Amino acid sequence: MINTLTQVQLVRTNMERSLKTVAADPTVERQSEYYLENIRNIKTIDEFLTDDRIFSYAMTAMGLEDMTYAKAFIRKVLEEGTDERTAFANQLADQKYKTFAETFNFKRYGETTTSFSRTQEGIVEKFHRQTLEVREGEQNQGVRLALYFERRAPDITNAYDVLADRALSEAVYTSLGLPQEFGLSDIDKQAAYLEEHLEFDKFGDPDYLSKFLNRFSALYDLANGPAGATSPTLTLYGNGSGVVQMGEGLLASIQNLRLGGS
Repeated sequence: MINTLTQVQLVRTNMERSLKTVAADPTVERQSEYYLENIRNIKTIDEFLTDDRIFSYAMTAMGLEDMTYAKAFIRKVLEEGTDERTAFANQLADQKYKTFAETFNFKRYGETTTSFSRTQEGIVEKFHRQTLEVREGEQNQGVRLALYFERRAPDITNAYDVLADRALSEAVYTSLGLPQEFGLSDIDKQAAYLEEHLEFDKFGDPDYLSKFLNRFSALYDLANGPAGATSPTLTLYGNGSGVVQMGEGLLASIQNLRLGGS
């Protein structure tokens, strides 16, 4: 069986090539071409929301694909922007809405909003990364969680950043061996526990992040079992069959994946 630790390490090691493979997929390529050809012509929030292909692409790239249907909600996010402390996006627990409003900041930049690289090539790059994560997740959800955590890690500064994001909190609970019921306890007590056992200021350190992801991956398999399916990345770069055995030393390896402060 393929184990999560092997998949995560393989994808991270071959990230650039994996993203190029995603970008070359005919469906992804067509979607990206349409977006790049048309996004610069979008001048208003109305135009942005009306073009379903543009809007859906951008929402997917920003990790908000599940909210594509909620255009009235997203309109409020965009119309209020992020400049005012009381702006709608600033009041939402999920920081992805604030990031979305800052990227497509029609309130601040008006019709020039889509002229910036962050709303053109930047969104395409995010779409490719998001697509890679989704495809890996179709084979092993643990890999998707690990890749998502890696992508968000630079923005994590404290326990509340984690607790506000379901995927981030699931990764942290798993890495610390916490039951899902932990998430039902008092939010401040959860935060205090996480602050005690993790060094959030080190998530920008590649070594610390790798150690965290390795620990998460190993413990994810202990809790859920190996994926039992071939990873698309492993098929590209792997050992022919794409199958890797769990290995007898997994428990011992977990003992070596201790994080500072735990």
